[in-house]
Amino acid sequence: MAKRTFNGGIHPYDGKDLSKDKPIKAVLPKGDLVYPLSQHIGAPAKPIVEKGERVLTGQKIAEAGGFVSAPIYATVSGTVKAIEPRRVVTGDSVMSIIVENDGLYEEVEYPKRKPLEEMTKEEIIECVKEAGIVGMGGAGFPTFIKLSPKEPEKIDYVIANCAECEPYLTSDYRRMLEEPEKLVGGLKVSLQLFDNARGILAVEDNKPDCIEKLKELVKDEPRISVKELKTKYPQGAERQIIYATTGRAINSSMLPADAGCVVNNVDTVVAIYHAVIEGKPLMNRIVTVTGDAIANPQNFLVRIGTNYHELVEEAGGFKQEPVKVVSGGPMMGFALFGLDVPTTKTASALLCLTEDEVSQMEPSPCINCGRCVEVCPGRVVPKILAVAAAHGDEETFLSHDGMECCECGCCSFICPAKRPLTQNIKSMRKLLLAKKKK
Repeated sequence: MAKRTFNGGIHPYDGKDLSKDKPIKAVLPKGDLVYPLSQHIGAPAKPIVEKGERVLTGQKIAEAGGFVSAPIYATVSGTVKAIEPRRVVTGDSVMSIIVENDGLYEEVEYPKRKPLEEMTKEEIIECVKEAGIVGMGGAGFPTFIKLSPKEPEKIDYVIANCAECEPYLTSDYRRMLEEPEKLVGGLKVSLQLFDNARGILAVEDNKPDCIEKLKELVKDEPRISVKELKTKYPQGAERQIIYATTGRAINSSMLPADAGCVVNNVDTVVAIYHAVIEGKPLMNRIVTVTGDAIANPQNFLVRIGTNYHELVEEAGGFKQEPVKVVSGGPMMGFALFGLDVPTTKTASALLCLTEDEVSQMEPSPCINCGRCVEVCPGRVVPKILAVAAAHGDEETFLSHDGMECCECGCCSFICPAKRPLTQNIKSMRKLLLAKKKK
């Protein structure tokens, strides 16, 4: 049987062998914890603590700053040292709460939850909202909004995005392998909100051990199935995974709910389980620290706010000085100029490489080979869009469906002329989205 997939895509070196066999290891932070107030799409959270105040693990330290926003919780006990701007992975200075870790890790008492079957839909959504859960695959969209579409009765599929197609990342793989019950449990919580929906665990076929475990777990769950996807980048992108699993197509002007779908990644689904079943807010996530510059690549269970320096130390430090350090994966991550930045709700990986192939590339004139068109999952013509973007030609960019680009990087990867196609297109999209927002 043909594997479920989408049109286009690429097969880069995946680098997963460096860390995929490393079990999740919990890491306790040693230094100060930094909590940026913008760890999500939407309005920044508002501090509800003051300098000098003592906080406990699991205590809310910032409340949602608007409808599209999310609260933030302390992940250690200690004293609020300052509320001031701090640098984050994007290079921006973001107002942050700094907590001096006292090393005691004293926790609040978490609320006891009713059995899931006794909870109303409104109670479930409120639990998710209050827990501060956002999309942990990178987008950072508040999850309670995803779980509250205007017409919930029209949702046919709740998809757990287990593809993990980004090279080098293995955090979702380890979560599926070590805590599959929580993943299935979180999906069952989500299904409680949608009476007509079926649950899908969408896994790439390069993870046969996970597929086997998940199939065994859901064999008696009539509303949940495991779907094997062809291993290909960007199989885990929202539009591509919806098409691969349901055959339904969405564009940039649509939401997944418009196609009757809700999509959340593995860590987000597990966070839903912790919030609704255990009463715990979002306080940690799994971060893959990997790359050929790292002495001992690992998958760490990290308390949000932990400094990246500490994670590198936990992984044995650098065996060779890295030339390139990336927060996230090589295709869609952010290049860092330093490690003195905190992990956040959306921090999936720290990739440290001994060679920077991109900076060594010398772009040359386009040879009109068409490879960028062939691999583009958005079915646009990257060459035309990149030229329009480089010349500031908004009209041509829009007329050639420039907003349908998902910024996956496939075109730049495949281009034999080494042209910065994705970078140009991304800059224009950012400009147009900012104009639209105004």
